[in-house]
Parts: sequence; structure tokens; C-alpha cells
Amino acid sequence: MEETMKNTAKKTVKWCACVSAAMLVATMVVAGCNKPAASKEPEKKVSLKMAVAANMKFAFQNLVEEFHKANPGIEVAPTYGSSGNFVAQIKEGAPFDLFLSANMEFPRKLVEEGMGTGDGVFAYAVGRLVLWVPEGSGLNVEALGMEILRNSSIKKIALANPQHAPYGLAAVEAMKAAGLLTFLEGRLVYGKDISETAHFVKSGAADIGFLALSLAMAPEMQGGRYWELPASTYPKLEQGGMIVVGTKNLDAAVKFKKFLLGASGQDLLKRSGY
Repeated sequence: MEETMKNTAKKTVKWCACVSAAMLVATMVVAGCNKPAASKEPEKKVSLKMAVAANMKFAFQNLVEEFHKANPGIEVAPTYGSSGNFVAQIKEGAPFDLFLSANMEFPRKLVEEGMGTGDGVFAYAVGRLVLWVPEGSGLNVEALGMEILRNSSIKKIALANPQHAPYGLAAVEAMKAAGLLTFLEGRLVYGKDISETAHFVKSGAADIGFLALSLAMAPEMQGGRYWELPASTYPKLEQGGMIVVGTKNLDAAVKFKKFLLGASGQDLLKRSGY
């Protein structure tokens, strides 16, 4: 009898020990589950400030959207304007990381003056020039091309300021090539850049205008009609860019440059009139 009682006591102790161990494990598991997760550092956003030639405005929006898909941590902040004015701003210390000009000359001058990074100037697009008339215009620009400018009903012809805007300079050279510049001088009106020039014609402030093909193709300009000038009648509109020296976002600027020059970026530019 005494032996039986001893065995029963041993079994009870073992059972209690097992239960205690199980409860301890359960407590540790629960404690582990309730332990707060290590806080994850939020991804730091980079704001890439870019000086962008006005002819790129509509095409650039598509470029930024595509770039952001692969680089969600980089926010592209563009400022649009005439390339010549951007040169002055960069020289004065404007905090741009990257400059996309409407020609090669402006960024090349900046690089020569030590304002660009070591990789220098890169060509990213070749622009095209058109004569554009708004919806409802009776001018048959598609059939007559440059000869339409001899029409006496045309009172104002818009182009970008040739001193600051390469597309404006190209328009001047095209009129010279056609023997029309002196004849038309009194009817020329100048936008500060090609974007403002497009607004002049679209709003009716001018009857016809010289625009970048990329702007003529933009959704905002639908309804208008245009004639593309032969490339032989004006200087090649090769557009160049540079990374500004001293940028605090060099890695992001390099990533955007690679995207712009890569297959995806070049395809988007081609479909946008370049």
C-alpha cells in the first residue's frame, strides 16, 4: 500500500512538472507574439530639382511617370523655361541638380566653366520644328508650308525669343532660308520660351506660330494643324543635358540620366515627337 502511494506521488510530481513546463513555453510564445516589432525607418525621399527646356514640357510628364514606377523614392521636381535663362540661373547658384537644354551649346558652355560634373554633356534628343495653326483657322498650312506666311491675312507670327530659345533661333534661320525674314519682321511676336509661344497661337493672340513638334502633338494642342519644316532648313536641334556640379543628389541624377538615355526613355521621346 505504501509503495503504491509513493508511485502515485511520483507520477503527480512528473505531471505537475510537465504542466509547468508547457505553461512556461506558452507564456514565452505569447510574450514573443506581443513583443512590439522593431520600428522600420521610413524610406527617405529624394527631390530631384531639374531645369527643363520648355519644348519638353508635355513629353517630360510621361517620362517622370515612367521613371517614378522604378524609382518611387525619387521625386522629380521640374522647372520649365527657356534654356538661355537657365544658364544664367545656374551660374548664379540656382539649386538645380540636372539641366536638360534645348540645344548642346548652353550645357557645353556651363561644363567648360566648371559648372557640370565630370561626365560632361550628354545628347538625349533631336527636336523638330513645325508651323502650327489653331483649330478653326482658314490657313491651309499643310498644303502651302512656309509659303503660307506670305498670306496678307496673317498679322502676327509667333516664335520663341531667339536670344534665349533654340527653337526660336531655328525659326529665324528657317525664315532666312526661305527668303522671308525681312518681309515678315514687322509681324513677328516673341514668346519668352516655346511654351508661351504655343499659348500665343492657341489663344488667338497670334495667327500662326513656329512650335516644337512635341508641343504640337500634345493633348492640350489637339484640334490644331501643322506642317513640319524640312530639317535641312534650320540648324539641327540636338538637345543636351548635364548634371550640375555640387548636386547633393548625384545618385538620383545619374539614375535619371541613365533612364533618359535608355531604351524606355528614348522610346517615350520618340513617341513624343523627337
